[in-house]
Amino acid sequence: MLIEYGRQDERICVVEADLMASASTQRFKQIFPDRLINVGVAEADMIGVAAGLSAMGKIPFTHTFSAFASRRCCDQVTISVAYAKQNVKMVGSDPGVSAELNGGTHMSFEDVSIMRNIPGMVIFEPVDSIQFRKVFPQIVEHYGPVYIRLFRKNAWSIFDSQEAFRLGKGNLLRAGKDVTIVASGIMVKEALDAAECLSLEGVEAEVINIHTIKPLDEQMILESIARTGCCVTAENASVVNGLGSAVADCVTAGHPCPVLKVGVQDRFGEVGSMGYLQEALHLTCSDIVQKARQAIALKNG
Repeated sequence: MLIEYGRQDERICVVEADLMASASTQRFKQIFPDRLINVGVAEADMIGVAAGLSAMGKIPFTHTFSAFASRRCCDQVTISVAYAKQNVKMVGSDPGVSAELNGGTHMSFEDVSIMRNIPGMVIFEPVDSIQFRKVFPQIVEHYGPVYIRLFRKNAWSIFDSQEAFRLGKGNLLRAGKDVTIVASGIMVKEALDAAECLSLEGVEAEVINIHTIKPLDEQMILESIARTGCCVTAENASVVNGLGSAVADCVTAGHPCPVLKVGVQDRFGEVGSMGYLQEALHLTCSDIVQKARQAIALKNG
């Protein structure tokens, strides 16, 4: 997509931190040799360079692992990009448990929390390549910092090519009346599977995909909770100040009801496969089902 839109808009450029093979940006460099800068393993410098390019009227895309895009670059992102109102698009790849064998040092569960605290930041986490492709031009057109939480491996296909998406608006994937499940990223598939399991118990779960974690589609969430009366959130990230906290803030202010979170508790990651890590960190369909039962019980009091 970068190449496609790079042909259309010469302002688009790339700043890499020595991960061109991981992000497959070598071809962009081959086609636009003057529009890709590899700063080496110097992620903070990457953000500074991108901020400078933005100040010159460019639309820079940066890329590194999500742990380095957030933790390592926090001050540069905050001051050089957000505070300075620069137009930088930051890709953090391998979020959460998708870091797999890279282990706890590369496994960022707090990147959403960090980025959510930065004023003016947009946080986008696509479910699959179709959703990313549909929203990508809106990211380019949006002026201001955007953090893209990108699952880099082969994702499950959830959407077809006819689906429409808007940055900042959620998608209702399944209607229900008993519990709302709000999910992002890889947890959308788990949420849909959980809804199927709950249906066997006579529970009708409403499933919402929140691809834009900030700004949150509060209207869709509040309308859903008005129908169901309780909510479960599911995210491949920390439950501290992530999607679940954003939803809880919204619900507390707009329509108080039980909100339970499925996500990573207050801990670091570890080495393992996706399947193992999702089981170990309680990020599965079964965990969502269990929380949904608890939320319904709290609602019925």
